[in-house]
Amino acid sequence: MRLTLRQLSYFLALAEERHFGRAAERVHVTQPALSMQIREMEETLDAALFERHPREIRLTAEGREVELRARRILAEVTELEATARQRGLARRVNLGVIPTVAPYLLPEVLPMLRARDITRDLRVREATTDILLAALDRGQIDAAVIAAPQGVAGLKLVPLFVDRFLLAGRASVLAGVGTEALRPVSLDPDRLLLLDEGHCLADQALEVCGMDRRQARLDLGASSLTTLCGLAGQGLGMTFLPEIAWTKEQAAVPGLAVRRFAAPEPARQIVLARRATSSASDWLDDLAGTLAHAGETLTGQARSAVPA
Repeated sequence: MRLTLRQLSYFLALAEERHFGRAAERVHVTQPALSMQIREMEETLDAALFERHPREIRLTAEGREVELRARRILAEVTELEATARQRGLARRVNLGVIPTVAPYLLPEVLPMLRARDITRDLRVREATTDILLAALDRGQIDAAVIAAPQGVAGLKLVPLFVDRFLLAGRASVLAGVGTEALRPVSLDPDRLLLLDEGHCLADQALEVCGMDRRQARLDLGASSLTTLCGLAGQGLGMTFLPEIAWTKEQAAVPGLAVRRFAAPEPARQIVLARRATSSASDWLDDLAGTLAHAGETLTGQARSAVPA
């Protein structure tokens, strides 16, 4: 028998989950099917790869060696598939974008990209940062527009633009925060509206305020920035509004007012992320330039309209 890529992927899932049931669910097969593939792999290598205990499993010394090699092999396969997608007949590029950027940046960018290269098959996926990073690691997407992550290895990050945060709410609510220099740490957590867990914008808002989610008692767990702005515009609280979203959300919610924070203003760095091992392409460089130009245009409009 010979090893298969499927067996290697099952093996890595089991090595990371350390539980047959969770690993089987992760790779979308039944537990007996996964167990059989692992057994066949051990027979092929003539080595026990896992120590099986009642509550968990652990890698053996041989298993740890196989894990290192399996990761290298599957990483090479991922790059091969990505290169084939970009250079093949379809010329397909899969791009991921976080939800707090996609509705504002894509309408500006997509027409320009289509006009420059109508033969390119561009597929866009909108998802939270953790999902996009996992998809990027597995080779399901070629690049992702995200806020610069902390402590994530194996990525090439191309800076696009700086997206500053504004404080948004009804004018009467914003008046209640005083007329002095506005700082995130001075905000009342009882009035702060946040996105649902998993959205990096919510984590960034909490970080700059020096608080955790449990302190924000009006945390409604909204799934979109548009929902938060609608609630804030009705006077139900305040929320952080990225400059990139200002033009669209201010037009959609007439009652929405904004205030700018005192320097140094809280902000996020938006980047185009790709795997560090993937080969660069002129088209991705062009994509980064187009994204940067559109982002700077949108944030510049907010900086001109909302003075310090």
